[in-house]
Parts: sequence; C-alpha cells; structure tokens
Amino acid sequence: MSADVFLRSARRPGSARGSRARRAVCALVATLMLGLSQLACSPGYVLRAAWEEARILARRRAIVDILNDPQVDAATRAKLELVVEARGFAARQLDLNAGDSYTSYTDIGRDTLALVLSASPVDRLAAHTWWFPIVGRIPYKGFFSLDAAEKEARSLRERDYDTYLRTTSAFSTLGWLPDPLLSTVLRQDSVGLVETVIHEVTHNTLFVTGQVKFNESFANFTGSVGAIEFFCQQRKNEELCQLASDRWHDRQRLSEFLDRLWTDLEDLYAQGLPVDSVKARRAELLAQSAERYLRDFAPLMRTPGFARYDPTRLNNASLIARHLYYHRLPLFHAIYERGGGLSATIELIATAVSDSSEPWAALESLLHAKENAP
Repeated sequence: MSADVFLRSARRPGSARGSRARRAVCALVATLMLGLSQLACSPGYVLRAAWEEARILARRRAIVDILNDPQVDAATRAKLELVVEARGFAARQLDLNAGDSYTSYTDIGRDTLALVLSASPVDRLAAHTWWFPIVGRIPYKGFFSLDAAEKEARSLRERDYDTYLRTTSAFSTLGWLPDPLLSTVLRQDSVGLVETVIHEVTHNTLFVTGQVKFNESFANFTGSVGAIEFFCQQRKNEELCQLASDRWHDRQRLSEFLDRLWTDLEDLYAQGLPVDSVKARRAELLAQSAERYLRDFAPLMRTPGFARYDPTRLNNASLIARHLYYHRLPLFHAIYERGGGLSATIELIATAVSDSSEPWAALESLLHAKENAP
C-alpha cells in the first residue's frame, strides 16, 4: 500500500497510529483549514484548533440520549433518526469506517461552521495552496473569523489573484477525532443529510495525501450513490429515491460541463497573453460557456438548482473550488455500473488507488480492465 494513502476500514486495518493526540490535533487543524505556518503545526494555530474543537465537543450530546428526550421536537427527532440509520447503512452495507463519527450532536449556536477561502492567479488554473500536517498541501484555507478571511482575500487580490470565499457546514477529521453531527448540517433536506453523512464517513475510510480533487470527487460519488442505494433499497422511499437519483444525474452533467470549461480555459492560458488580454478573453469564453450551458445542459437537468447554474459567475478560484468536487464524476459512475453495487465499487477503487501513485490513472486502468473482462 502506498504510504500516501490513508485506508481505514474493517477490510483493511490501518497501521498503528502512535502519537495519537498530536496527530489528532494536526489532522483537526488540517481538515478545518485553520491555516498553519509553512513549516509545522504551530502552537498558535494548534491552540485555536483545540479551542474550537473543545467548544464543539463540550456542547455535544449523544444522539441516542437526544432521541430518548421527550422534549425534542418531531422534526429534529426525524432527522437524527435518519442520521443514525444512514450511518449504520454506511458502516454495514457499504463497509465504510464510521468509527465514532456522528454518534453525537452539537448545536454550534451559529449559522455557519467556518469560511473557506480559495485563490488562483488570474492567468492560469493553479490553485494557491496552504500546507498542513498529515494531509499535505491543500488548495483552500478555513477561517472562523469573517474579518480574517476577508483580510487574506484582499491581500491575495492585491497580488492579482482571483479569490472565492464560501461557507461550509461540515468537516471530517479523517477518523482521528469523534466528529459530531453539527446543527449546520441538520438543516439540509433528507437526501442532502444522507449524502453528507456518507460523504464525510468516506473520508474516514480512504484519503490520499495531496490528492484533494480525487478525495472530494470520490466522496461526492459515494455520498450521492450511497444516498440512492439508501433510499431506493433500504428505505424504499420512491420520492426520495428519485430525488437522490436526479441529483446524481445532474452532478454528472455539471461535471462534464466543468471539465470542458476547465480544458477551454487551460487552452486560453497556455497562449501566454498579457493579463489584461486574458481577463477580456476569459469574460468572452465564460459568456459563450453560459450560452452552451443554457442550450445543451440546463434542459437536461432534473433539479432546479442545477438548471439555474450560471457559469458567468465563475473565476479561476471558484472554478477550482467547484472542480475539486466535480472532476470526472462519470468515470466513477462507469466503474460503479460494472462493479456490482457501491460497496464492491468502493472496494475496487480503494484497492486500485492503494497500489498506484496516481489515482486518476488507477481509475482509468480499472475501468479499462473491467471493460475488457470476459
């Protein structure tokens, strides 16, 4: 198994963790994207990460205790029951490493968990990266302070970077700490909630260091298809089964669109034009892409949010951020269609990736092998 692959499941036990407390704190810092020095897990950031995690853990309650509380409202109870069922499905049917994740619940007392900043030079698709222990270089950075996030974004724009600042409602510590379900996640609808539970538990199971685009796209795939199998096969809820299927269909179509736009922009940037010319040409290209989306993609979308997607609002930073979760999703689906269900597909992909230094090449080889199997 490659040393760059974290693979933790009932099928493949992980190696001895050692120095668990130090690794846990560094993993927490990395996954919350709090930001570190370029050299180490610095004391100031460790203290901030530990403080934020301490607040979350201090407020958590075991979900089983909440479900036994007669004062809990019906809507909250129903969603927590769904989380328990989805987590059990991920562990038992999909053989994902749920660990202690999502066995507790924390009301964080605010609408947003954290802010996430992405950046890129205006004349190339190259994510500005920050370095973190355990997970390596990451193309985004998280903040608990809006002022701090906006200050860093302004600094980057002054250096001729595109920036993209967004909120996040969930995170994973890759199984190093018992991630509670957060109140920010509970606001999602039933399909979104199940997708999130399976997505985050996937990170506990398979995480390739330095391969964020693979990790997030893989988790997007498992969360989406996991929700389909959950509602179609376990709960047998026709309406939610259809919604989960429609969302996965739309995510694949958006993946195709974004991959094409990515290639078009790379071709533009490869011409070596002056920055002002690049900006003008990019605006034209995005306008043309928006027309293509309205003509060729929007009519095929099955859910309103994807049908209304507007590519003209993209810049390099926002495209990179979105692309992390939407790169080559049809490739995952093609392997899934030949894999005998999601659990078997996860097993196949995990095996292929653990034996390769390049996860995307491993997926292509896996698909080619399955297509040519007798």
